[in-house]
Order: sequence, then C-alpha cells, then structure tokens
Amino acid sequence: MTDLITALDTLPPAQQALAAGCFTWVMTALGAATVFLKREPSRRSLDTSLGAAAGIMIAASFWSLLAPALELAEEGPLPAFVPVSFGFLVGGLGLFAVDRILPHVHPRLATAQAEGIHTTWRRQTLLVLAITLHNVPEGLAVGVAFAAAASGFPEATIGAAVALALGMGLQNVPEGAAVSFPLRREGVSAVRSFWYGQVSGIVEPIAAVLGAVVVLQVRGILPYALAFAAGAMIFVVVEELIPEAQRAGDTDAPTIGALLGFVLMMVLDTAIG
Repeated sequence: MTDLITALDTLPPAQQALAAGCFTWVMTALGAATVFLKREPSRRSLDTSLGAAAGIMIAASFWSLLAPALELAEEGPLPAFVPVSFGFLVGGLGLFAVDRILPHVHPRLATAQAEGIHTTWRRQTLLVLAITLHNVPEGLAVGVAFAAAASGFPEATIGAAVALALGMGLQNVPEGAAVSFPLRREGVSAVRSFWYGQVSGIVEPIAAVLGAVVVLQVRGILPYALAFAAGAMIFVVVEELIPEAQRAGDTDAPTIGALLGFVLMMVLDTAIG
C-alpha cells in the first residue's frame, strides 16, 4: 500500500483522480460481472451489501470529507461551520434537484414508478441512470480528495484520498450487481446485463477529474467542495441506498451491513490516511 501511495504521489493531481476514478469504475464492472455466475446471490446477501455500501458512504462523508473540510475552514474568515454547512446543504439539495429531474427507476420498482420527468426511455436506460446518479458524487468526492492532498494542506493527505477511493470502490461492487441482476431477471442477456451494469460507473473517472481540476483552479473553495461532496453522498444514502436495501422488508441484515461498512471505512481512513 505504501508503494501504491508513493507511486500515485509522483503523478499530477488530475491523473491521480483519473486513476482512482478508473479503479472505482472497474469495481463497478466487477460487481456487474457477477451476473455471469450460475446462481444469483440471495436477496438477503444483496441487501446486506447495499447496507454496507451505505455505511461506507456515511463514514467516508465524515472521515474523508467533512472532518478535513472543518479543519480547512478554520483558516478562513468565517466560523468553520458556515462554509461547511453551506457546502453540505448545496450538495444534498443539488442532488435532490437532479433526482427530481433526471428520469430513472430503481431496480425493484416497476417502470411505471420511474422518478424524474416523464420519458419514453427504455427500462434498461432508466436503471443505469439510477445508479449513475449515485456515482456522480462518489467520483466528485474522490477527485476533490486528491486535489485537497495536492493543495499542500496538512489536514488532507494522499493516503486519505487513497482510502476514500478504496472505500468507494468496495461499495461500488453491490451497486454494479444491483443493475445487472435485475436486468438478467427480466430476460436481458448476461452480456448486455453486464454491459449496462458497468456503464453506470463510467461517470466516476469523469467526475473525479472534473472535481480535481475545478478545486485546483480555485483552491479557496476546497472546504465548500469537500462538504458539497459529503452532502451529495449523504443524500444518496438516505434517498436511495437505505430504502433500496430495506425494500424487501428485512431491516436487520442491511443495518448490520451498514455498521460493518462504517467500521471498514473508518479503519481504512485512519489506517491509511
């Protein structure tokens, strides 16, 4: 792990963000590739995995984003909670607005229950867009974390950015499966189900590079950007991941998964960061 961090440290920040974003995309593809297995994972195990993904994102929002944002904001003219609170709310409300506009449907819902503006797009497209909506703030968070490390602030390190990328990659595995398996169940071929599942993650390297470039150009927005990514991720957890994990009625397995996911991300951040 030390060698990986050292190797990444020699790259420009945008390339670091691109490499990390591609890793999270590959992990989404890995999850989607489980559709080639002969047996579909049980509903309980998939719900537990989605709960773990929620726990990872909650922990990452604090340990990797909000905590350094608060420390960085201490150096500004305003009380630290002001820029961080503002960025957090803008991130969450911004994603709320996109959620209301972008057509998408969740895997366990009928096409008639699609959210966003009305459209005649195919179900496959709507399913991909639902997971893509999750992946945008994750990619932004990774890019902003690497930009923060490159900005020279002691509160933000490349180790913490690597830990965040690892956490986002791990929680992308069940998200990839959450697209490919419902499509396979509906009669789509395994190859096409995999394709749709992995393509939902392609936005992550794009968002990661965009986040890194913007922050590097305007470093004063760093506390706002970190908090923005945290707010967007918490919105995804509360609006999408937790309800999806509990849709079958079993709340115990997703809850245990969320606890384990939170601890895993906390360990990654404190051990590597």
